[in-house]
Amino acid sequence: MKQINQDFFARNTLVVAKELLGKIIKVGNVSGMIVETEAYRDDPASHAYNKTLRSKLMYDTWGHVYVYFIYGNHWCLNFTTEKNKPGAVLIRALQPLSGIDLMKKRRKTENIKQLTNGPGKLTQALGITNKFNGEVIGKHIKVFDNNLKFEIIQTTRIGISVAKDLPWRFYIKGNPWVSKF
Repeated sequence: MKQINQDFFARNTLVVAKELLGKIIKVGNVSGMIVETEAYRDDPASHAYNKTLRSKLMYDTWGHVYVYFIYGNHWCLNFTTEKNKPGAVLIRALQPLSGIDLMKKRRKTENIKQLTNGPGKLTQALGITNKFNGEVIGKHIKVFDNNLKFEIIQTTRIGISVAKDLPWRFYIKGNPWVSKF
């Protein structure tokens, strides 16, 4: 498999969100295939709606890891996008591929379907925290192309209270690790 380079992420956020589906994320000895993403730009649901210290990464970089804490107990993994605009893609769900025993230990469950079917679950399973925030993709968190073909479903984002009408969520049709159908 070929590692994705930083230029892949310099493009339109919606294109990157769709094309990340099927790619492999590897962190140490654990990996999974991306099966669900959401795009965020400078819309009201995005951290980049207003430029702040936290969202500065979305304005100033592409091809970097953006990790933030949500609901007081979950880390969320994003990849920054776009060369001249703010943007990031939230990784919502993965299909576990390797290091499954370690994922089960980290998630404290034997249920493989519950390991990575949500943004907080997948960061816990992969061991991702804010220590990765701001790193270039490829340093510790690597993304690989595996050239799989599949049908993509495009729908509205979930878990937000504003800009709910934007169809910026993408997932692999029929994949059992998608967080919600």
